[in-house]
Formats: sequence, structure tokens, C-alpha cells
Amino acid sequence: MSNAIQTRLLRWIGVFLCLYSVILTLAPAVRERSWDVDYRFAHWIGFLIWLLAMRAMHSATVKHLQDHDPYLFSAAALLAGWGLLTVWRLNGGFGFKQALWLIVSAAAFLSLIRFRQHFMLLRQYKYILLFSGLILTALTILLGTNPLNAGPRLWLGCCGVYFQPSEPLKLLLVIYLSAYLADRPFIKLNSLPLLIPTIALTGFVLLLLFFQRDLGTASIFVFIFTIMLFIATGKKRILVASGLVLVGSLLAGYFLIDVIHIRINAWLYPWADPSGQSYQIVQSILAVASGGALGRGPGMGSPTLVPVAISDFIFAAIAEETGLLGTLGLLATIWLFLARGLLAALHAPDRFRRFLATGIVTYLGIQSLLIIGGNIRVAPLTGVTLPFVSYGGSSLLTAFIALALLLIISAAEDSEPAPLKNYKPYALLSTILAGGLIACAFSAGWWALVRGPDLVNRTDNARRTIADRYVLRGSLLDRNNTPLNVTQGKSGSYERIYLYPPLGPTLGYTHPIFGQAGLEASLDDYLRGLQGNPSRLIWWDHLVYGSPPSGLDVRLSLDLNLQKKADELLNGHIGAIVLINAQTGEILSMASSPTFDANQLNEIGSALSSDPTAPLLNRVTQGLYPLGDGLLPLIQTQYSQNTRPSNAQIQALLTAIHLFEQPKLNLPLAQTEPQINVKDVRVTPLQVVLAISALSNHGVVPAPRISMAVNTPEQGWVTLPAQGTAHTALPAAAADEAALDFIVPGTAYWSHINKVEVGEKNFTWLVSGSLPNWGGSPLALAAILEEDNAPLARAIRDQLLGAIIK
Repeated sequence: MSNAIQTRLLRWIGVFLCLYSVILTLAPAVRERSWDVDYRFAHWIGFLIWLLAMRAMHSATVKHLQDHDPYLFSAAALLAGWGLLTVWRLNGGFGFKQALWLIVSAAAFLSLIRFRQHFMLLRQYKYILLFSGLILTALTILLGTNPLNAGPRLWLGCCGVYFQPSEPLKLLLVIYLSAYLADRPFIKLNSLPLLIPTIALTGFVLLLLFFQRDLGTASIFVFIFTIMLFIATGKKRILVASGLVLVGSLLAGYFLIDVIHIRINAWLYPWADPSGQSYQIVQSILAVASGGALGRGPGMGSPTLVPVAISDFIFAAIAEETGLLGTLGLLATIWLFLARGLLAALHAPDRFRRFLATGIVTYLGIQSLLIIGGNIRVAPLTGVTLPFVSYGGSSLLTAFIALALLLIISAAEDSEPAPLKNYKPYALLSTILAGGLIACAFSAGWWALVRGPDLVNRTDNARRTIADRYVLRGSLLDRNNTPLNVTQGKSGSYERIYLYPPLGPTLGYTHPIFGQAGLEASLDDYLRGLQGNPSRLIWWDHLVYGSPPSGLDVRLSLDLNLQKKADELLNGHIGAIVLINAQTGEILSMASSPTFDANQLNEIGSALSSDPTAPLLNRVTQGLYPLGDGLLPLIQTQYSQNTRPSNAQIQALLTAIHLFEQPKLNLPLAQTEPQINVKDVRVTPLQVVLAISALSNHGVVPAPRISMAVNTPEQGWVTLPAQGTAHTALPAAAADEAALDFIVPGTAYWSHINKVEVGEKNFTWLVSGSLPNWGGSPLALAAILEEDNAPLARAIRDQLLGAIIK
């Protein structure tokens, strides 16, 4: 019966991994949305090796282990195959090495199954086995190396073949403890003469590992020793005491050992230094968040952004490409393996085999929890491998040897289990392991579903930028459909081009290093295709391509001809100009000087933020300037020229025209605050132009607008509504009369220019607009110059308004 179950399970696993391989092959075509790509085929070698290895091991278990547990081998086969394909997807060279190690592991597995009758030799030669492992581990102090030529020297080997002795040392410690405790059935905690050899050996192992700074393996040894002693004695105080020792060690290590200090800080405060000491954990969390519920798809994500993704962070790599659904499947498979291993322990015919099966489950389970928990911030990073899944020949070989021992125990010929006086320690161990996996599942769900939408938009999440290279981003157009910002190139190498650089402070940028700014940021959902496209299309593209559909073009209210004229007038000066339709609130020109060229961010981006002239600042919406008498035309709607209103009266007027209310516009806006003295009020040019638009629009202040319409695939151009609402600020008659008081002789527009002095700094305000009785669309203009320059203010007025109002 067990053989038939295992056969059926392996067939389904083979189908799953075959489909996974097919998707990996087609992933480049899907990602680039083209059949003319370089397909991936190399990983099929790994799949074939896995298939042959599993076939051989399956045949051996069927032939020699008639009554073995079929779920143990099936779960391990799935984990090993999934891990092999993931490693190969991340790095073909390491994938090939992992496939060779799988062959070695299969050979070791087959040898153990073949000579299973000598199983009890492990009990006899426990000291020799453990001391052999200790000697090999100690040799790494003198002869140790690191395949990456950096980091701890925990390996032995050369010429591309390396072996990490601390991996089999875990299993050897389990064998030793199982044999030692099985030979002493009446051991108690106060039996110091009996416990001293074991404590001494375990202490020596830990000292050796601490000396090597292999802290992850040292933690696993502590857990193995604690749990096995607990299983043998049934005393819970062992767990409490070991827990206190572990916490105390962490606290001591936090203050005394730099590696532990860095890892605990990265665990507790990952967002404090996301590009430095917390880079690994932050990128791991971003990978899980990017995977969401269903994942980006095999071969469609960017898991290589996580350092050491093939080993320490392979769980994050799987989570990014298979999503929460895949991680839950992976966790369920691990639990199936651990649960069946515990069942094998409970049905073992003697204490040695029971302890050995329990120890193997403990070793594999705790190691899995430590590395998965470290990936998703359930626990500090430890740097160990995920058994059967991560890259690492020593780890894979040890895991398959452990699997062979478990299968032999599960297929013991003696049908009667050994007497079990107290099952509670086993139940508690099962609860601990299950609870840990459930905690990891909830944490993965938290990052993928709850925090995911916010995390994927972080500027330090390069996955978004990489995805943008494969999906056409929508263009920003002026009111006449003249392109301003466009995306050029082909899938896989799309690049954002800024056709009119002087609009940099307004249009902003989208950049892999410096993130997003301006309208590129506020209109990002439309430009990326996440808004405006049919929901079914967004869902389908995310499911198939792991990315949104093509972005949508957005038409702005800006007039490129007027914008060029405004930028020419401000060239060489510091200041801002904003021209609007006083009736509709459409912004026709928004000039800020100095500006920057977003096409050159790679070269100048780092220096822009420290530039004293603040070219990144959109002075129209973010520059706060002293008001002075800039709103004198508005004040005269309430008071005659011969009446000087009080400070309180001016404050009341400014409040009545909503000057202190922040305009609603999809651009970064500075906030104006009321002041006790009007001279201390600071306002933006946008606020000023909206206020004085009442003089050209019969007392009504419009809601500002800059994004006018989006070109949708189903409805064509769809008008975008204004974010705010118009309001009446002044009586129409009073507004019309005030405008006529400031008329520019011989023209159809009014104007007021005034100078403001703040210490040694001078500013020049220009406010102007069309006359109320002009037959065209009403216009309002505001400009600020960070200098005393009334002639330039008049030139701005005459060349901008004069070009429209004839």
C-alpha cells in the first residue's frame, strides 16, 4: 500500500516540476511579450537528473523497505526538486553543481538503504563518529576556506569542490545523543556523572562553532541538545533553562560580538538602515511583498536582488515568484515531512531509533524555522540553509542521509513500538514545530498581503524599476497632445525620455535610484497601467506576466508654447511663473527656475539635493515667499486706496478668500500657516494666482487642474475631474471694479508689481490677469523673482499675457 501511495505522489510531483520547468523555459518570452527571445533550457538537465535520482531512490525504497512511510520520501523529493530548479533559475552554474551533489546524495542514500542491516553500528560507534566530525570541523580553523573568498572560512576543499563539516556534525551529534541517552534509560537531571560526558562534548562543539563564528549552526546545536534531553527526561524546566541561557547568550553577544549586534539590530530595526546593515533582510521582505498572493511567476521575478538568494534567502526567492500560495505549499510540505518523521519516532521499536528519529526531525525542523524565520523577520538571521532546498552540497548530502535513516526507522521489521511512558514531550515538540511554521505562514501573509502594496512602491525596491523595463509606460502630453515625457526602446530595455527638460520640477522623474517625483509620481498608477485599464486586464496581466498592462497616456493642461516662453523669461534668474485659466483653473504654464535635466540624473542626481539653488524644488507649489503687498488689488476690493486696513482686517480677508487652505492638486504642495503679523505670512505662487484669479473671474476662485484626461483602451480619452471645487471669494462687482483700478494702459489686462524686502533679501511679486470684460477665456498670472527686478516682471507680464490677450 505504501509503495503505491509513494508512486502516485511522485508522479504528481514529477508533473508539477515538469510544468515548473516549462514555465521557466517560456518565462523570457512571457516577460518580454515576444517570441523572439533567448529561452532557458539548461535547467532541464537538472530536472532530468532529479528524475533519474528519484527513480533510483524510489526503486530502492520499494525493494528494500516494504513498509516505509511513503510521505517522507515524497515530501523530500518535492523539496529537493523545487530547490534544484530554483537554484538553477537563480544561477545556472550553481544549479549544475547542486545537480551533481544530488547525484552524490542519491548514491549515499542508496548505500545506506542497501546496507540497512548494519544500522545499529551507528549506536556502537557513536564516539568515533562524533569525534570524526569534530576533527573535520576543527580542521577548518587551520585549513578552512570560503568558496566566495569572503566571510567565515567554514569549508574544506579546493578546485571548486568544497565540503562544510558543520553540516554532517549536526547529524553526528544527533546520532551520538540518541545512542548515549538510549543506553541510559533511567537518566535524570541530577545524574551529573551520567550527563557530564554529553555536556562536555556538546560544550566543546559549541565552543568550536563560536570560535568559527558559525553562530547559526551553534544555535541549532543548542536546540538539538535541549530538545533531546527534554525528550529523554520529560522535564520542562530543561526548556525553560535553555531558553534563559539562549536569551542571555543573545544579550551578551549583542554587546560583545559585532556579528550578533549587527544581526539583532537588523532584525529589530530593519528600516533604520535599509541600504546598509539591514539590506539583506529588507530586500528579503521586499521580495516576499512583491510576490503578493500568487507570485510573479517562475522566472518572472527579480529574486537575485536578494544577496545569497541561492542559499540563505531561497525562501524569499520562492516567495517572490510563487507568492503566498507557493510559500504556504512549501511550509505545508515541510510540516508533512516533520509530522511523518515524528510518527516514525513514536512507532520505533527501540529507544535508540525513537530518539534518532526525533533528533533528525528536531535538527531539520529547527533549521528550517531559523532560516525561514530569518527571511521574514520572525527571528534574527542565522545564515543556515533550508534543508533539501537551499544550495549547498554538504547540506543536501546530510539531509538525504538523514532521510535514509528516517525511512529505515519507519520500515523497522519489528511491528511492536517500544514502550512509551510519557508521550507529552513528543506532543510538545510537535506543537513547537507546528506553531513555528504557522507563525512563519502568518508573517509571510502579513508582508505579502497587508504590507505588500506599500512596500512594492518603496524607492529602494528595484523590482519595480526592473519591471518598468518590460512594460511600456504611458506618456505625459501637453494640452495639444505634444509629448513631454515618453518611454522609448523595446521590451527589456525601455527607457524614460524627458523631451522638454525645463519642466523637470513639475513633471518630475521615475528613476531606479532616485525614485519618483512630480507628476511622474502622482500619476504613476495611470502611467503604469494600474488605473484606467479594465480590472480584468490588470488581473490577467498580473497572473500571466507578473506585471501590469501597458501604461496609459495622460494629457496635461500645460501649453508647451507658453511654457517655453515662460522658461526663456526666467532663464538665468531664480523664481517662478504660473499662468492659469481663471475660470477653469487649468494651469497653462508652470515654470520654476533653476531647473534640472531628468535625462542626466545618473550623472547629477546625487548633487541636486545639496545644490544651494534647490533645482529640485517646484517653486510654484513648494516655494514659500513673503506676501508683502502682493495681494493689494484684492485688498482694495474691500478698502479704498486711502484706507489702510489693520492687520486683523487683512488676516480676515485672507481667510475669507481661502488663502490659508492648501489647494488640491496632484503635486507636492507647501502649507501656508496664518501668522499674527501679516508680514510674516508666507505663500506659494500657486496660492497667489488662485487668489487673484477672482479679479478676472468675477470674484470666483477656480479649483486648480493640471491633469486633464487619460487615454483608456475602452473609452478613449476620459476627462479627469478637478480635485477641488471652485468657490466665491469676492462679490462680482467689487472684483470687477478692483481689476479695472489696476488696468495696464492700452491693454486688456490689469497688473500689480511690488517689491518685498526681508533683511538683505529682495523679492519681486507680479500679479496680473485679463480684464473682466475681455471676450476670451479669463487668465490669471503670478510670478515671483528672488531679486529686485521690476523690468523683468513687466516683461513676463507683457510677453505672456500680451501674446494671448490682443
